[in-house]
Amino acid sequence: MIKIVLADDHAIMRGGLKEVLARVPEFELIGEATNGIELLEVLRQKTPDVLLTDLSMPGLSGYDLIERIKSSHPTLHVLVLTMHNDPQMASRIIKLGAEGYLTKDRSPAELIAAIHKVADGGKCIDQSLAEKILFNTSPDEPHNQLSNRELDVLRLLLKGDSVNHISEQLCISNKTVSTHKSTMLRKMGMSSTTELVRYAIQHELFNDAEGQ
Repeated sequence: MIKIVLADDHAIMRGGLKEVLARVPEFELIGEATNGIELLEVLRQKTPDVLLTDLSMPGLSGYDLIERIKSSHPTLHVLVLTMHNDPQMASRIIKLGAEGYLTKDRSPAELIAAIHKVADGGKCIDQSLAEKILFNTSPDEPHNQLSNRELDVLRLLLKGDSVNHISEQLCISNKTVSTHKSTMLRKMGMSSTTELVRYAIQHELFNDAEGQ
């Protein structure tokens, strides 16, 4: 039996995923969460074999969420299921210790196969993203200088979020958000947030259908 915890803030998505998981006799859903803080609490109470989680949820999310989970639960097999069809993000998530990265446009059969693979100790990444990581990513690109937290801030800036909303989403102060913005501008050799956002769009850093 493969014990699974599911985390996604969209009720319809969770419902669909639960239907998929229920089709597989050896899958047992033992917990659910709708945000990062709730997920950490569930993991304190439950011991799953696989965590199936979104990246963009209210509060603690993204790189910080995966980093905290792997720090406190190093043996937990993490499979990220997200709309972020971005090789930069996929690469960093895998480097943080996640065993799998799959986009939400994959078929139920592919998801089931991915869960089996990571549960068995394997690695799984969306094939199209794997090819982009292998052939298209240059270490000299300016955005590779950004930290994981700075990329989280940039992702939310790209959505059009205000400093106040970003601070709420990431559970950090307004001053810290502003400091991250200033640091990004310095690292990227830019003078405005508009330039940062334009760069992110041109380089398809957060290319996803949800706009998250």
